[in-house]
Amino acid sequence: MSMTKLNQIDEKSLLLQLKDGDERAFEILYNNYKTRIAGNLFKLLKSDDVVKEVLQELFFKIWEVRAQIDPDKSFKSYLFRIAENLVYDYFRKVAKDKRLLTKLMASSSELYFHIEEDMLSKEDAQKLEHAISLMPPQRKMVFTLCKLEGKSYREVEEIMGINTKTISSHMLQANRFLKNHFGEASTLSISIVLGVLFKGL
Repeated sequence: MSMTKLNQIDEKSLLLQLKDGDERAFEILYNNYKTRIAGNLFKLLKSDDVVKEVLQELFFKIWEVRAQIDPDKSFKSYLFRIAENLVYDYFRKVAKDKRLLTKLMASSSELYFHIEEDMLSKEDAQKLEHAISLMPPQRKMVFTLCKLEGKSYREVEEIMGINTKTISSHMLQANRFLKNHFGEASTLSISIVLGVLFKGL
């Protein structure tokens, strides 16, 4: 039996074995799906270490709830639904944890919205972070994913489970809030940041 190309009959048989606690069946299913799921996770998380953590947690959950799995339903859809929830939980945790947010921003290719690091002072970065923290939780999450992580509306839709119209509304409100919050800020770096934030919106 191929580990990479299971047909529906093979998979259903493996799922029945998994429900009974068969570790070999679990291993085959894991090997069959791990690469595809990891690829999708990386598009969203952009960190090999975080992808490994989420993938490990995903299959740990699968083992925990194995008795509840329905072999007649799509196991792939089940896996991806749990994976999406784990990604959302991760970003929600990041949004609440300044240390994690800082780490994520520091490792992101979107850092400072493609502005040279020396053009944005530490003080101004803190001002921007503080302003974002004042937004309602969902709006802050949408803004963080779209602007700080550079994710598309479609990606944010998949992560958060809200439609693009809602995402667009949150972005519009977030940008209005930041414009009002900073007002006529005279520092060059804040002007640069805001100019990039609002570019193309």
